[in-house]
Amino acid sequence: MKIERKSEVLWEIPPEGGMRVPGRIYASSVMMDDIREDAALQQVINVAHLPGIVGYSFAMPDVHMGYGFPIGGVAATECSDEGVISPGGVGYDINCGVRMMAIDLTKDEIAPKINNVVEKIFRRVPCGPNPRQSGTGDLNHAEMKRVLVDGARFAVARGFGGEEDLVSSEENGAMPGADPGVISERAVERGRRQLGSLGSGNHFLEVGYVDEVYWRSAANVFGLKEKDVTVLIHTGSRGFGHQVCTDFLKVMSPQVSKYSFNLPDRQLAAAPIKSSVGRDYFAGMAAAANYAWANRQIVMALTQRAIAEAFGCPPERLGFRHLYDVSHNIAKIEEHVVSGQKKTLCVHRKGATRALPPGDNRVPPRYRPIGQPVLVPGDMGTASYLCVGSEGGTDQPFYSTCHGAGRRLSRKAAVRRGKGRSIENELRKNGITVAAANKRTLAEEMPEAYKDISDVVGVVHDAGLLKKVLRVKPLGVVKG
Repeated sequence: MKIERKSEVLWEIPPEGGMRVPGRIYASSVMMDDIREDAALQQVINVAHLPGIVGYSFAMPDVHMGYGFPIGGVAATECSDEGVISPGGVGYDINCGVRMMAIDLTKDEIAPKINNVVEKIFRRVPCGPNPRQSGTGDLNHAEMKRVLVDGARFAVARGFGGEEDLVSSEENGAMPGADPGVISERAVERGRRQLGSLGSGNHFLEVGYVDEVYWRSAANVFGLKEKDVTVLIHTGSRGFGHQVCTDFLKVMSPQVSKYSFNLPDRQLAAAPIKSSVGRDYFAGMAAAANYAWANRQIVMALTQRAIAEAFGCPPERLGFRHLYDVSHNIAKIEEHVVSGQKKTLCVHRKGATRALPPGDNRVPPRYRPIGQPVLVPGDMGTASYLCVGSEGGTDQPFYSTCHGAGRRLSRKAAVRRGKGRSIENELRKNGITVAAANKRTLAEEMPEAYKDISDVVGVVHDAGLLKKVLRVKPLGVVKG
């Protein structure tokens, strides 16, 4: 394939064959050498075939192969008779995302207690693919319907956090347009037993501290300085979201042939966004997104209780503050300017984070002067970043940016790399306490399995897609 270099951190694949738009990849030269060996580039090309796609088929520096769309892919389609919506552009873990909170503690105060803190969190927050219990217990069908419509507000109403937490969440913790009526009984059964749980795989809960501040005035807006303690929560819609995606792919895939468009990959199953199945998928996806926001809200509250227990005091005394919650597997209806014209678009972000610029009225008032908070988690042995959105320059990817470090080794390859090693002991030697429901997960998620998070964030910072505020390093990690 032909790839043209546009700048130090931007590459373009010109349209060929059935591509309706060019492909664009944000990456350094070194990253691009690895990306060329990955099937993700072909997926960038495949996405460019989608009916109604505008601008470019984008890939972030953390890009790697996914289902249909690459993970780290962004594409926007017109909300018109020609535009489509694709479950592959969202993924199976609908609204997988990241939440950050701060604590009125310093690294020096929590470090001596970190083993106890991690142990208490591991006991209180259900972990693993099939935890024995959820954070809320089994929900009945009426309660599930409320979760799917109310999102994080359902959790707050049940005593998990306060109203102020909702303001600090993307969409205020509940996406409009959700319809429990399109959800299968199988999805409901899976979801009602898992709300308030961490899950497994790359999901994690991390207690860390501010290691370096890059933009002091922005860090002050978050109330953070060096050595302040933070918590990152990375999880999504659990088995519920996976089942929603599975159900709609079963419906959508056989119907593709009846439409007038041809797609190069069956995994790119799509439907006109205005069709009945397109509307139903969006309503089901929104319901799963709301489930995920409720899930992270509950996990956060359980984590606060666990840390307070480790310190032998009420949670209120530790000054927990929810800073922000972002989604990185979702499709949203948004207005954007394309070629000088304002258009209503369906923006697919799969393994990509919305990064709204300063002044955007969708950003909470306290963050509006600096831009939307963007949380970029790294692997469990290195660091994560708190950033904010920026203007992005011309032809920007619909105010989107990276979502994490991005895998460079498959899970099987990582397990082979970790054979005969104790990842837990290696992390402990580096000052990181870890607890996991499954030791295999530690091998699958070892630091070497991921790209260098500093390089990834550096690319999108240099491209003008976000601005770095500060870096946090882990002290304790809980894995499923």
